[in-house]
Amino acid sequence: MKIGKSKILRIFSAFCILHSAFLICANAQETQPVPSAPKSVSVPAVKEKKLPNNLTVAIIERGTIPLVTINLVIKSGAETEEKEKAGLANLTAALLTKGTKTLTATQIAEQIEFLGGSINSGANWNNSVVSVNITSDKLEQALAIMSDVVLNPNFDQKEIDLLKTQTLDSLTYNLKQPSFLANYVASAYSYNEHPASGTPVSIGTITRTDITGFHQKNFEPQNTVLIFAGDITASKAESLATQFFGKWKNQTNSQTTTLKNTVSRNQTTKRILVVDLPNSGQAAVNYTKNLQGVPRSKQNLFFPATVLNSLLGGGYSSRLNQEIRIKRGLSYGAGSSFAWRESYSNFGTRTQTKNESAAEVAELVLAEVNKLTDGSITESELTPRKSVLTGDFGRNLETTQGLAAAVADLYSFGLPASELNSYVKNVQTVSDKQIMDFASANLMGGDVVIVGDYAKFRDDLAKRFPNVKVKLIKASELDLSKESLQK
Repeated sequence: MKIGKSKILRIFSAFCILHSAFLICANAQETQPVPSAPKSVSVPAVKEKKLPNNLTVAIIERGTIPLVTINLVIKSGAETEEKEKAGLANLTAALLTKGTKTLTATQIAEQIEFLGGSINSGANWNNSVVSVNITSDKLEQALAIMSDVVLNPNFDQKEIDLLKTQTLDSLTYNLKQPSFLANYVASAYSYNEHPASGTPVSIGTITRTDITGFHQKNFEPQNTVLIFAGDITASKAESLATQFFGKWKNQTNSQTTTLKNTVSRNQTTKRILVVDLPNSGQAAVNYTKNLQGVPRSKQNLFFPATVLNSLLGGGYSSRLNQEIRIKRGLSYGAGSSFAWRESYSNFGTRTQTKNESAAEVAELVLAEVNKLTDGSITESELTPRKSVLTGDFGRNLETTQGLAAAVADLYSFGLPASELNSYVKNVQTVSDKQIMDFASANLMGGDVVIVGDYAKFRDDLAKRFPNVKVKLIKASELDLSKESLQK
């Protein structure tokens, strides 16, 4: 069969186009685009008012869209509960929306839904929060519901029993998952804390008296910040705060004091804890370290730590993910994070891999942490990681929810709200030397925590870490209420 000359020319032209496209794509993969200059972030000034009952009212006026987020922040969370009652703060906060003296849980949900808004409540380690999102024209009706759940919770025994059952069911499932279990056991083993969500033992012991007592002791105006962010003026916010929370009385003479968790041991050598979970599909591999003397309030430590985290495990292009996932294909992802506290912080890396490669991944994680102390950090690597931080920061502040959450975080740690406008500058001025100095001073000598099928990585772990004694606990025998962590 003969092919005409014109058809040959068309085929040749198409080939040339495809070849050119391939060369362009190949070149694009070899040469990464240079990050653009970071955009400045300008946050409206936070206006603060103090009501006669010592309730702090913080207002961020942003009238671009008719939405308002209200966060009521109680500066008491899991930190204030006894270890034996782990989960009490979160149970108390979650129950606020499950019924008041005049409204059932169903009625609360229906009324806020009818207004086109949402209401949520819960607690973490540092605080308890009730949050409402609503259009500005329905603000007064939403605040009536919010004040009712905060000031007049019923704590009905049926709702308590239901929430405890749901919490225990969730824990029962999660305690069979390697990643959850690794974080869960690290809270006690490395951080000297307890899980904010509670343990099966502690949840079972919590009574209605415990819940009402926690609410009475901690939910006071002098221990609270009421934050308005969005389409509202300072004068109107103060007026609404007075209307709905002005008669709220303090039960104690001074602001609630919190329990302080400190770590008495000085970890100078790394330890290995293995939680044996037979027949687990994968193994979770974490590196964990409690950092005494590294609180959120110290900017000279917080910002180097923040940039360090972005570099090490703060996203797809971070060092951990590059080494473990992209180069070696040993995991779907690897990352790191800091959990900030009032007087200290907790650092951890996290990843999952097949059981057979758990020891190898642990070795790789430690190598990447060590590189932060004695390796080089080029400007071409550091600049994009800073851009990720400042870009995420700016996007988060574009919503009323993100803005209110950022302000709540600052108030929880007693920091000035003006820090929001200096965040980008503080990130950009962090140097490679500051990162390496921080890593050298704080990240060495942590713990390796592995949760998985021990039989599949036992020999390799002993080979790679011949001089480190392994503490072994069967998952079925784990009990964080005991000093030994096992039944």
